[in-house]
Amino acid sequence: MKLLFASLIALSLCLPTAFAAGSEEDESNPSVSAAVQAIKAQDWPGAITLLKAEVAANKGTASIHNYIGFAHRKLGDFDNAFKHYAIALKMNPEHRGAHEYVGQTYLAVGNLEMAKKHLDALDRICFFGCEEYDDLKAAVATYRPK
Repeated sequence: MKLLFASLIALSLCLPTAFAAGSEEDESNPSVSAAVQAIKAQDWPGAITLLKAEVAANKGTASIHNYIGFAHRKLGDFDNAFKHYAIALKMNPEHRGAHEYVGQTYLAVGNLEMAKKHLDALDRICFFGCEEYDDLKAAVATYRPK
């Protein structure tokens, strides 16, 4: 049993770690890097414009759609946020950031049960725990219907 546990830990250290914020490949792209800077500056329309240009150039990834969904959510455009999170999760069903953010979006529209489904998905994906799970769990715990 100890050998199995040690093997799992060793394997986890070899796996890619950053899904929520975006992949290293995405962030090495100058357009995506500029979009991330726009997100940090809370320039949601600017970020969306930059990211949609990447999608139009057939360079859309799960992380790019997650970023687009995030920017739409921050603008209060929940329909487009849900659309892009769905694309991200279709491209990568284990995208931790998309699960967290779509869960946050479900809370914003008052759908606690769907938020919990994405929390459950994160619980399965984050075998040793992860920030996305912790953040959505805290949001679910403090959720109060409006």
